Amino acid sequence: MEGETLTTIVGILLAAILIGIFPMMSIAERTDDISQLTVQTAISEFVNTVRKTGKITVESYDKLVADLGATGNTYDITMEAQILDENPSKKTTQADETKIGENIYYSVYTTQILDKLDTSNKYVLKEGDIVTVSASNTNSTISQMLKNFFYSLSGNNTYRIVGSQSGVVTVTGS
Repeated sequence: MEGETLTTIVGILLAAILIGIFPMMSIAERTDDISQLTVQTAISEFVNTVRKTGKITVESYDKLVADLGATGNTYDITMEAQILDENPSKKTTQADETKIGENIYYSVYTTQILDKLDTSNKYVLKEGDIVTVSASNTNSTISQMLKNFFYSLSGNNTYRIVGSQSGVVTVTGS
């Protein structure tokens, strides 16, 4: 009689846990899916704006931050601008005056770009430059906490909401 009562109590507890946790995991996962889509869309729009205008402005960066913040999460945003340094070297032959050497890129990173935005409200790029933007959430969502708990049992706890986009600037900004 006592063994049956214990089995019944354990069965009721397991059923309550399953009834509560699986729907909560499903809802939390859908919320993260929506956040993932929002992050990727916001970053793509930002990069496409930069590509089409040839500049990063305070307004466009603030819009990116606001769009990401609308998900309810906090993000680490990284930017890299690969600046085309047209490095004219010696001409190879007198007959071909258009061939002047190879082009080299140098990189400018997030802090340098933000410093320029603080001083002049825009960071100007030129045609051929490459801009890369990525974001990764810094807080833990409910879904991440649950997944990381279950993944830590199997040895992998690296679930994150991330987005990344890059593109070549098509016009020189002014």
